[in-house]
Amino acid sequence: MTVDPATTRHHAEHGRHAYHFCSAGCRTKFIANPQAYLGDTEPPKPNVTPGAIWTCPMHPHIRQDGPGTCPICGMALEPEEPSLDDAPNPELVDFTRRLWVAGVLTIPLLVVSMLAEMLGVHVVSATASPWVQFALTAPIVLWAGSPFFVRGWQSIRTRHLNMFTLIAIGVGAGFLYSLVATVAPGIFPTAFRTHGGMVPVYYEAAGVVVGLVLVGQVLELRARAATGRAIRALMDLAPKTACRLRPDGSEEEVPLADVAVGDRLRVHPGEALPVDGVVVEGRSSVDESMLTGEPAPIPKETGAAVTGGTVNGTGSLVMEAYAVGSDTMLARIVRMVAEAQRSRAPIQALADRVSGWFVPLVLLISAVTFLVWMLVGPEPRLGHALLNAIAVLVIACPCALGLATPMSIMVATGRGAHAGVLVKSAEALQAFEKVETLVIDKTGTLTEGKPKLVAIEVVNGADERELLALAAAVEAQSEHPLAHAIVTGASAKGLQLGRVEGFASQTGLGVSATVNGRQVVIGNAAQMRRVGANPVPIEALADRRRREGAGVMLVAIDSTLAGLIAVADPVRPSARDAIAALRREGLRVVMLTGDNVTTADAVARAVGGLDDVRADLRPEDKARIVAELKAKGARVAMAGDGINDAPALAAADVGLAMGTGTDVAIESAGMTLTRGDLSAIVRARRLAHATMRNIRQNLFFSFLFNGIGVPIAAGVLYPVAGILLSPMIAGAAMALSSFTVVLNALRLNGVKL
Repeated sequence: MTVDPATTRHHAEHGRHAYHFCSAGCRTKFIANPQAYLGDTEPPKPNVTPGAIWTCPMHPHIRQDGPGTCPICGMALEPEEPSLDDAPNPELVDFTRRLWVAGVLTIPLLVVSMLAEMLGVHVVSATASPWVQFALTAPIVLWAGSPFFVRGWQSIRTRHLNMFTLIAIGVGAGFLYSLVATVAPGIFPTAFRTHGGMVPVYYEAAGVVVGLVLVGQVLELRARAATGRAIRALMDLAPKTACRLRPDGSEEEVPLADVAVGDRLRVHPGEALPVDGVVVEGRSSVDESMLTGEPAPIPKETGAAVTGGTVNGTGSLVMEAYAVGSDTMLARIVRMVAEAQRSRAPIQALADRVSGWFVPLVLLISAVTFLVWMLVGPEPRLGHALLNAIAVLVIACPCALGLATPMSIMVATGRGAHAGVLVKSAEALQAFEKVETLVIDKTGTLTEGKPKLVAIEVVNGADERELLALAAAVEAQSEHPLAHAIVTGASAKGLQLGRVEGFASQTGLGVSATVNGRQVVIGNAAQMRRVGANPVPIEALADRRRREGAGVMLVAIDSTLAGLIAVADPVRPSARDAIAALRREGLRVVMLTGDNVTTADAVARAVGGLDDVRADLRPEDKARIVAELKAKGARVAMAGDGINDAPALAAADVGLAMGTGTDVAIESAGMTLTRGDLSAIVRARRLAHATMRNIRQNLFFSFLFNGIGVPIAAGVLYPVAGILLSPMIAGAAMALSSFTVVLNALRLNGVKL
């Protein structure tokens, strides 16, 4: 565009040179990145993190500069920042290899030991059998199971007893006892020998338990890898390269990392948009389902904002980049999902408290079991005492308890991201399930947040198109919020705007100017009376439009009343159905707005189902009302999109930021709804209900397995039913409990929102 330095109001200085701009937006972009426009230096490269932070998936507060294991639970740490690297998890590869070795050696171990014990069939001689079992078991326990002993020792050294404490003690005790019985059987008294005079060994119990624990670990790692793939699937939505336009109009393909703010990019039909930006040329429809979960493409033309990762339709677009790298919406979504997956719901504190006393209690129960069987158990007492004590340690491993909450949160946040619900923290997800009052802003939440021309009424023989063309020419010089709607409305009708002279603004009244030699005055009734135009003939029409929620501007041409222009912020088409759905979810819906009472009531009538409406509010009023509702015992969620909503979003039990809103609102909220549509609140509510229900089911399964398994493993059923639980069966039950929790959490991927 051609800019006249003498008349434009937008200037900036850079490198001792003055630069002039057609609009404030262009000036802001220049100040943010002058090099992108001047071309005197290379465009800035995106920041590269010098050292990745690694954290525990179960205990996010554990953070360090490199890989390792968690000092609390013993799990391998994972990179905090998500990566596009789809290489397999090294721990999963390692544990899978160990599982294969353990599995191959366990089969002959069971053949040698179980056939002789159960059927009396000796594959090898009774004298050689312990040595053969030792040879088969030693690689399983000492190599395949070595990570469990390392983590078990670490848990004792750091005084954070966990599942690896129990596994290490149980497997170690069984293996060491059997080794002593093999190397020095003579030290055992007659009471510890079988009828054949042999000292029994329990290599198969130690070996099979290691194998089963490895099965559980591999299943868990695979499930965690699946949640990682969900994040990588989001990251893969952005293309690896972009088609950048050179100053001479030619095209060059560049890596995505080389795209800078201000670059002009061409997006061909069917391609994914590389970064966030604004359309400067072309027209098309863009599939934004990755943001909104809605399949219908959204029309885009010059001036429309577009988001990286969304998919262009059949038209060709030229866009200008305004957010690249980690600043794009897609990058922010990925970060929010990753952070939410590592966050902890308050209900996790229950599992932590239980685990805190559960492991020491299990050790005590195991010790008591050993003593009771040694004192009053049948022969061989040592064998029964040892096996039952080990069975208690193995079946009581709280791995399922530790997985119960994090697995559900990981899967739920990934599911929510694909449905347009970004969960910032697990705490927000749990709190939203219990919310009973939803407070919503009007502008940008119930309404579209973009005023539009809705009506033109003419009197005194005025022509409707001429009135709109003259008014738009005047308003094009104005900075009033409704002026843009009038200008846009005239443009949509194909009207040409005339030459404007003598533009002036009358504070509290309106604006005036001369357009193509005709005096045009726009404003309220007082403005009309000021220029001698009688507003009475149109007052009834004006009042009706105001009751419908529109802003009304009267227009006089050459001191004669010509008509009115009505501008309104349209109610979202889905608002009425969404409010009804929220009411069915058991929510009391309250609307807060800074707009006037007339407009607020008009919007309330349009959407229906609101329980309360408060208007003429300042930002601090909204936060105060939220605090008052909470003081009365209500659990409150607040949905809003503007800077003025940020205090209320922060004050609520759960803040819901509409994704079309400001960064301040999004940062103040616990959840972000990417489309800015109320129907996303319904999806968020259903996700919260499904997630918390899933977590409670997981905790129930965990407590059920441990609550039933520990007494049976201790032998309480032996006096009445003769039932004992071998360590092998205990290991299978422990693996089954973890497997059940993982499978149940994965069901959230299929929940209907």
